[in-house]
Amino acid sequence: MTILQQLDSPLIRRALLEAVLVGALCGAVGVHVLLRRLPFFTLALSHAAFPGVVLASLLGVSVYLGGALASLGLVLAVAAIGSSRRLEASTATGVALAGAFAVGVLLQSAQSGGSRDLAAFLVGDVLTVSPRDLATTAAFGLIVVGGLALFHKDLVFAAFDPVGAKAAGYRTAGLEVLVLALVALTVVTSIRAVGTILAVALLVTPALTARQWTDEIGRMMALSALFGALAGVGGIAASAQWSVAGGSAIALTATGLLVITVAFQQARRALLPGGRQPSGVTAGRCG
Repeated sequence: MTILQQLDSPLIRRALLEAVLVGALCGAVGVHVLLRRLPFFTLALSHAAFPGVVLASLLGVSVYLGGALASLGLVLAVAAIGSSRRLEASTATGVALAGAFAVGVLLQSAQSGGSRDLAAFLVGDVLTVSPRDLATTAAFGLIVVGGLALFHKDLVFAAFDPVGAKAAGYRTAGLEVLVLALVALTVVTSIRAVGTILAVALLVTPALTARQWTDEIGRMMALSALFGALAGVGGIAASAQWSVAGGSAIALTATGLLVITVAFQQARRALLPGGRQPSGVTAGRCG
């Protein structure tokens, strides 16, 4: 049964809308993840959110609240470590990645039926999305998009030339914390759709795909959001057609779009050696 045949189901409609919202949001934020070389930190954030989500589930409170508090705790810890310089931020991030995941598994193992719930937390269960989840995704998305729009020029300037931005009077440390906080909120927003682990795929892969088509930040963010949304649609369609896990299908669709794009660009370069191709990311006309 195809997704078109199942659109009469409110479950499928909610899942599709959630996947599109999360995919577009992750795609837009993912450009800043690439600009600042934060994929590893994003992976650590997803692990840091995990124990918060599990604990919130055990306590019967919002998993979004638990994940947000745990992720923002890591953001503040990394910011404090970076300012004190007593320990490399990357080292602290690696420790947090393993430690947080271990805490989450330990908490989950104490709960009956934990294996089933563990899979839902890690890779998502988009078909269980409720109207309240959709409202939460929309609210978090507005906060993140609002932050990106309000501080767009500042964030791009600090990403390309942090020394110059600091000399120009920008509070670069505050901007870095802002970016990390926006990434953290995006990871938490993705929990229902793709889980804490696969959120990294949506935060990196669509941005990489968009990077193959343009080197202007504004256009790249728009394309990345589009590719993220397409991954959401394709993943839900595959889930409906073959009864496979929605979160995994979304992540694999995003990867497939990247593979197709890279193959197309390679073929174009072989046929048109003089064809224009991105040589370096620039702020373009969007800054």
